[in-house]
Amino acid sequence: MKYIFVTGGVVSSLGKGLAAAALGTLLELRGLRVVFQKFDPYLNVDPGTMSPFQHGEVYVLNDGAETDLDLGHYERFTNCVLSRHNNLTSGQVYESVINRERRGDYLGKTVQVIPHVTDQIKARIRELSDESRYDVVITEVGGTTGDIEGLPFLEAIRQFILEVGPQNVVNIHVTLVPYIKAARELKTKPTQQSIAKLREIGLQPQVLMCRTEHALDAELRQKLSMFCSVAPEAVIEVRDVAHTIYEAPLMFHAEGLDALVCKLLGLQTPEPDLSNWRKFVERVVSPKKRVKIAVVGKYIDLQDAYKSIYESLTIAAASQDCGIDLKLIDAEHLQDGVDGQLKDVAGVLIPGGFGDRGVEGKIKAARFARENKLPYLGLCLGMQVATIEFARNVCGIANANSTEFDQTSSDPVICLLDEQRDVTNKGASMRLGTWPTKIQHGSLAEKIYGSDEVLERHRHRYEFNMKYRDQMREKGFEISGTSPDGSLAELVELRDHPYFLACQYHPEFQSKPNKPHPLFKGFIQAALAHQG
Repeated sequence: MKYIFVTGGVVSSLGKGLAAAALGTLLELRGLRVVFQKFDPYLNVDPGTMSPFQHGEVYVLNDGAETDLDLGHYERFTNCVLSRHNNLTSGQVYESVINRERRGDYLGKTVQVIPHVTDQIKARIRELSDESRYDVVITEVGGTTGDIEGLPFLEAIRQFILEVGPQNVVNIHVTLVPYIKAARELKTKPTQQSIAKLREIGLQPQVLMCRTEHALDAELRQKLSMFCSVAPEAVIEVRDVAHTIYEAPLMFHAEGLDALVCKLLGLQTPEPDLSNWRKFVERVVSPKKRVKIAVVGKYIDLQDAYKSIYESLTIAAASQDCGIDLKLIDAEHLQDGVDGQLKDVAGVLIPGGFGDRGVEGKIKAARFARENKLPYLGLCLGMQVATIEFARNVCGIANANSTEFDQTSSDPVICLLDEQRDVTNKGASMRLGTWPTKIQHGSLAEKIYGSDEVLERHRHRYEFNMKYRDQMREKGFEISGTSPDGSLAELVELRDHPYFLACQYHPEFQSKPNKPHPLFKGFIQAALAHQG
């Protein structure tokens, strides 16, 4: 078993997750079995209760784990299907250690960061390697080197390398080489300081991945090599991609990263076949046509809040040799009316979310899409607002609402699940993970999926109130997907609309390059047809 640890220095948001995912892509294409792990130093047990403004989207895995969005990069870029064992936070570590201490597992010993906390971290690495299903474990350490909360993870890695042998490990450090405009030169000192900090902890990177806005010339690479004690060929230039994140594997391969890592780990592998990946990137970068899609959300100002949705749209469009022009609309700006903001788009997507802020704007957007036969895709809350809109404006149920927004609503067409009524702890207590959906025969959904049952990932507390099913069906509101026992509505569509689909689950978590999710692919096809 071989191990790759990816750390970051100088500043956050350098793209460690993308770097790890892109490297995983290249190693998979070399025939290696790769698995990922993310260490997050924050004290939250998971990101499930964090605001998207704080942490970006919460990425949900098959087993219901609410995880960091980097796990979305890992699953999209590779064939990995991850679980809660692939994401570890400081909160989980300390919770586990304290619970063991309370049970008396430590037999009266003084409980300390070393060895008890670090042992817990090392045990999580071994959980993956002991399965013997993989050749390489890639572990990304969140945060920035020097952060106080990240020190136990780096110490655990130092100990782990000692135990498995340095010949089985590659340390990759992602760092910033800033360009000082006044001096007209790139500066290496921040990287030198970051490496010095790692050395204090006892870690020496063998590979530097240098985020830079300008090319690294031979002299600067030699300087980084000497001061940071890495081989000159291990100084990897990481420029901002020109068009799409999917260019990253091609860029890293051109820099020789995958060959270098295999050499350092003593792995004999063939050259990767990048032809299909290149074709996909080419369709993203130089599509034959373009389509404009409106995303009406409440976290529009933060790019990472809807990361998987944006990537799913890009992937689906590429399958049609089409580019995406996103029109990002803050739902709060639609509270008083659509005001022509949706007249120039070929489709409307409303994503998930929590709380009542911007909900009336989303309801107005759903109404505009319904009345103007505009292709519509609603995800989770996007299904709920479409249901409320239809109930109010088509079925004449004037007070239709969700009990999330109005607990005293006389017509709660969306209401809390029975098992959620007594929940007091918010963390990891929603309906989470993969659940089966039975697709109605003859529906548009069946045509799109090409199947009568699908598995999709969920993250929600509220459901469609089946008491209103018959009343709304009379007016053209079809529940085309349900739980296997028929008690829960999973997917709805409108009979007299070319493409109006909304689901209770999150299909964006299952899109991959060259394998678009059927609902997104169908949505893009409908948008292209509408556009003419």
